[in-house]
Amino acid sequence: MTTRLAYFGPPGTNTEEAALKYSELQGGDYELIPFPTITHGALSIEAGTADQAILPVENSLDGAIGETLDFLIHTPQPHFIRDEIVLLIEHYLLARPGVEASDVRVIKSIPTAVAQCRGYIDKHFPQATIEAALSTAAAVEEVMSHADAAAIGNRRAGELYGAKTLARGIQDRSPNHTRFVIVGREDHLPTGDDKTSVAFAFATEDRPGQLVAALSEFASRSINLSKIESRPSKERLGTYIFLVDLAGHRTDASLAEALAAVEKGCSFFRVLGSYPRYRGE
Repeated sequence: MTTRLAYFGPPGTNTEEAALKYSELQGGDYELIPFPTITHGALSIEAGTADQAILPVENSLDGAIGETLDFLIHTPQPHFIRDEIVLLIEHYLLARPGVEASDVRVIKSIPTAVAQCRGYIDKHFPQATIEAALSTAAAVEEVMSHADAAAIGNRRAGELYGAKTLARGIQDRSPNHTRFVIVGREDHLPTGDDKTSVAFAFATEDRPGQLVAALSEFASRSINLSKIESRPSKERLGTYIFLVDLAGHRTDASLAEALAAVEKGCSFFRVLGSYPRYRGE
């Protein structure tokens, strides 16, 4: 049975490239469906127009993808991470055939792509105007009708829209990786090599040692934390939701015990999913 996989499109985005890679690794039985934003793609599961969605969650240069984290934390109907994949990102500077670098006065892309290439832009195009696009692929499509503009996109977008490559590998550091999560109505069954993502917040009364006490529940059971970060609670200034990635599956006895202990001291607690740890191809 074909699985409908929503992604942040249109064709030619890095998310589509990650979706194609994930589909190939899973045997290819996926129908890829583009959506105009990350949130629209994620909500398509609840709407019944997709079975799963692939969402960018963090980049090695630019950090967390807030839109994805906020969706996983705040959506009333929980959606669960059931898998992950990491994609090597290489940014290209693309333009209409015939356009030279000296012609470029405008650079288009999404803010995260611009941020990852800030050093290159400041060095080679210090006077260029930066214009936001809905996606890297949309940026490439848009510059195909301009003689003074270039877009930051990937090789596939250049091929799809017939763009000329002005430069490649323009990201500020290499390697540049983006981690994507595959979200569905249920998370993954245990595989023996899993990780669990959790979000939690404490009551409004701020007391010393709350976070340390929560983390000690994992440390005392020799459960490794591979990541911890925080996001604004969106309730009031100075209140945060903590996100942690843990080794193991939420059904493992020791992890289940630790999660139950942490939840007792929280005003908000949500398991975002348990899923196989990505080890590469």
